[in-house]
Amino acid sequence: MTKIKLGSEIPYKIFSPILGLIFKLHYRPQIINKEVIPKDGPIIITCNHKHVMDQCPIIMSTKRVLHYMAKKEYFDKQYPEGHNAWFFKMFGCIPVDRSIHDDSATETALDILEHGGSIGIFPEGTRNKTYDQVFLPLKYGAISMAYKTKATIVPAVITGDYVKHSKNLMLRFGKPFKVESHDYDVYKDKLEKEMNRLLEENLKETNRTLEEELASRNQDQKKKN
Repeated sequence: MTKIKLGSEIPYKIFSPILGLIFKLHYRPQIINKEVIPKDGPIIITCNHKHVMDQCPIIMSTKRVLHYMAKKEYFDKQYPEGHNAWFFKMFGCIPVDRSIHDDSATETALDILEHGGSIGIFPEGTRNKTYDQVFLPLKYGAISMAYKTKATIVPAVITGDYVKHSKNLMLRFGKPFKVESHDYDVYKDKLEKEMNRLLEENLKETNRTLEEELASRNQDQKKKN
């Protein structure tokens, strides 16, 4: 299968600081522990996925070029999600066909990591639109790629509302770790426990209940309808 070819990283380096500043001024996110992100070597930043813009505060947390894996519909204008295809292409995102086992997308991500690059993954596999599950069951992709490339996994969790001058939008990074054996279940459980810990810290610091956090997804859906 032909590997996906990504564009130049120059547009990313030029426009990410500008768009990051606009995002920061509008939403005023609180970003906690971004200093734990390694400055070199292969990394995989994993985060929960509650909103279409979740990758934005993560991108603005590091000067590294972060390639996100995103569903292929974001890259094609024939789909409703494709109206911002230019953004995903410019930022070097990797299109993934979720209807199949997309080997080309995986090969592209592995190649980036093997050359010391950075990947962003939502391990839930899709945006969580439920109102009763704080996280969807995590998939093994990030764990598998980390093991194969010796990349460091950097867990993160986003909570709060995407509203103008938000008072509770918070991104918190957790303890980075490596996957040192083929026992993927152990490391998936480790990632899940760390994400739950980060969630609890975010909610405590923003004085927000779990029920309020889950209900915010319903508000996001109503805005789109």
